[in-house]
Parts: sequence; structure tokens; C-alpha cells
Amino acid sequence: MFVKICGVTRPADAGALAAAGADAIGLNFVPTSRRRIDLDTARSILAVVPEGVMSVGVFRDQPVDEMLHIIRMLGLSAAQLHGDESPEIAAAVARHVTTVIKVVAPTGPWAHPIEEYGADIIMLDAPTPGGGVPFDWDDCGDLASRHRVLLAGGLTPDNVGEAIRRVGPWGVDVASGVESSPGIKDPDAVTRFVTAARS
Repeated sequence: MFVKICGVTRPADAGALAAAGADAIGLNFVPTSRRRIDLDTARSILAVVPEGVMSVGVFRDQPVDEMLHIIRMLGLSAAQLHGDESPEIAAAVARHVTTVIKVVAPTGPWAHPIEEYGADIIMLDAPTPGGGVPFDWDDCGDLASRHRVLLAGGLTPDNVGEAIRRVGPWGVDVASGVESSPGIKDPDAVTRFVTAARS
């Protein structure tokens, strides 16, 4: 089970996440997000992330040039497109990273069919990202059998096991569900989340 911890804002947290067994960390560059960080903070976080842990830049409806600048400056291995980006924008970003994650709501409506994005991973998230409230997992239907699905939206150490049993995703993503306050990760909650997801 692939585990991504999103909204990392501090180097100390990044080291703890890697030690807990996280496969990927998300660095948020969305201007309106409470977990947004700048390039200098991102560099200090990445400096303590071990080789082999995927570094994911999180973007939402930002200009392509802005996204590519951040990707190149930090050497990010993946980009997560969390808005209404077109398949053409996803393709432009894909030329500069090894992995593209396209975020959609499980029930749509989608501006374009999921298949048109050519994304490596499809993230299913709640309509209001970062709100800490899970959506109805039954809405996912059979998407996880047709795509490499990363399940997000209100996951916690206490509900992630049930979410995995219900949806059957390739991986899971968490932000607020392992925090003591917005952007501040709780190492114990992270460890419990990773353990629950993989058990």
C-alpha cells in the first residue's frame, strides 16, 4: 500500500514521515492553502527527505510556467494537479516529472474523461480538499479496478483501514488526519496511519 503524506511544512516533520515509512511527501504550492510553503522552505524540507521518497508538488489551476519553474528549481519527482487543469496542461507538466497525479472528485462532473489526462495516478478526493471530512466511499464505484487510484479525503489512522477495504485503492493520501494543527504533523498519528494502511 503506497502512502503519501501531504501538506508537509517543516523539515522536522519530513524526517519523521520518512522514518515512519511514508512513500511520498506532498509540498503545497497552492496560493490559497493554509499549508502553502515557499521555495526556501521546500528546499529545507527536501534536504532531509531520503532518496527513494517521492517528492510531490501540489498545484491548483496555476500557470504552467509557474508550476514548471517550481518543479525545475526543486527537482521534484511528481506533480499533483488539484484543479481544473486540462489534459494539455497535464501533458506539458508530464514532460518534466516522472509522475503526474490528477485529482478528481469520485462522482464528477469532470471537464474531461479521466482517461484523457494520461495521468500515472488518479487521486479521488473530497469536493472540499483539506477539510478533513471523508466523502461516501461507495461513490468510488469500480474506479480503483480501472485506474491506479490514490484515495484521499478525510482519512485518519482510525478510518483508513475501512476505507481501503471499501475502495481497494492502490494507495492512500492524508494531510489533516495526521496533524496536531494545520501543517504540523503528529509523528504518532503518522506512524499509526502508516501501520493501519498497511495492515
